[in-house]
Amino acid sequence: MNILDRIDRTASLFPDSIAHIHREQRMTYKELADTSDRIAGYLAAHLENDHSPVVVYGHKQSEMLSLFLGCVKAGHPYIPVDSSLPSGRVEDIVTGSGAHLLFAAEQFPIATSSCPIIDPDELAFLFGSDEYGHPDPALRVREEDVYYIIYTSGSTGKPKGVQITLHNLHSFIQWAVPLARIREGEHPRVLNTAAFSFDLSVMDTYIALATGGTLVSTDKPMIANPKELFSALSSSGVSVIVCTPSFADMCLADASFSQDLMRDLKTFLFCGETLSNRTAGDLLDRFPQAEVINLYGPTEATVSVTAVDIDRTLCDRPDPLPVGRVKPDCDILIRDASGGAAPDGERGEIVIAGDSVSIGYYNNPEGTAKVFGPVNGRPAYRTGDEGYLLDGMLYYCGRLDFQVKLNGYRIETEDVENNIRSLHKVANAVVLPVYAGGKVTHLSAFVILRDSTEDTSLKGAIALKKELRKQLPEYMIPKHILFVDHFPVNANGKIDRKALAGEVR
Repeated sequence: MNILDRIDRTASLFPDSIAHIHREQRMTYKELADTSDRIAGYLAAHLENDHSPVVVYGHKQSEMLSLFLGCVKAGHPYIPVDSSLPSGRVEDIVTGSGAHLLFAAEQFPIATSSCPIIDPDELAFLFGSDEYGHPDPALRVREEDVYYIIYTSGSTGKPKGVQITLHNLHSFIQWAVPLARIREGEHPRVLNTAAFSFDLSVMDTYIALATGGTLVSTDKPMIANPKELFSALSSSGVSVIVCTPSFADMCLADASFSQDLMRDLKTFLFCGETLSNRTAGDLLDRFPQAEVINLYGPTEATVSVTAVDIDRTLCDRPDPLPVGRVKPDCDILIRDASGGAAPDGERGEIVIAGDSVSIGYYNNPEGTAKVFGPVNGRPAYRTGDEGYLLDGMLYYCGRLDFQVKLNGYRIETEDVENNIRSLHKVANAVVLPVYAGGKVTHLSAFVILRDSTEDTSLKGAIALKKELRKQLPEYMIPKHILFVDHFPVNANGKIDRKALAGEVR
């Protein structure tokens, strides 16, 4: 059944069931259906039926879900933009998308002439108005249409928009719901930890909505306050947690994070970064009733395409955990350096082919051509990830280029470098990931200043970070900035990043 039809069916059969909880907010399925219909009606009256994207700005407000669904009910993909992003990044997305309209669930921080902005006061009026409603169902996005566009870090210094169709999303939902151990007729509570602009949130949002369940959202201030977070978790009643391993590690630092705190919890779904044996083992110890599922997949393949149930046997092995077997409507191929198929057990580039693969980057044909293209007649994406297959099980070994995962966020270090180089005091910059325990803990930057008389003390580094925060989100800011006079070069005349790696801290 179409995801929009499923949500409408729940609203009809169980109108008072809670669709979303955020702090004191409670949105019922009837409210979700009615408000999204009004947004769709407004869009149908004010925008051409051209499938152009609409930006949705905010954080974890229930209004965000109404806006997402309202957009697609009117035939327009939505672009989620989180309010934690700096204004420069937001402006890049809004301008680069060419969106004709922006909905702001909270006050929009910048003035933009690129498209009209519907502010929170106007939204409140639209949600409560009977002027718009009951939009023509024929306007809804179709299977082949783009459903959402999520912007990710790009190597040029500008973010790139990954287009996911309704067909891609349906393929993911059909696989993910049983993976979360949700039985037919069950209406689970699912914990949302990631921002809606991060594709991990697609997993929790649509698992909840597809099953008539409740999405329970944490937010950035809550996560930063362990006492408040644990109080919220204790009363959440969630049975499924979708999160990064970093979120679990943060929670595990407190001894109270256990089955006693969350008695209904039965499934952990991990994606976005490497799950360590130790983290998985600790969770199995503390949550004996819960299953730990490890997943793998890039934004370009609709959240995730492989999964494996992590048991004690896998945890106790010295080898890193596998990321699982591929979903039925997709294939995983491992390509060697010459582009041929790598033998079983040998490393190469992970290529994903099948129904989960995006149609490409929005308004970026060159970027699309570089990594997307058919394989054996099926849409395929060259991930740039290194891995190997062994008896049908995929093992992830890291990036082949300069892309890394930090706290679940995908970051192109070249993106950070280009933004540092754009600062007026900087002549050149190199950004390197710093690893501990097999995963990236932070970024360090090596910087050459234009003027050798500039301050290279800690104070100077702090000043550069302050400038950089105007352009990049906090998770992309290097923890350490090291000033150097020159960069070492290798035999090819390129910057010797391996030599610099020996100096990182």
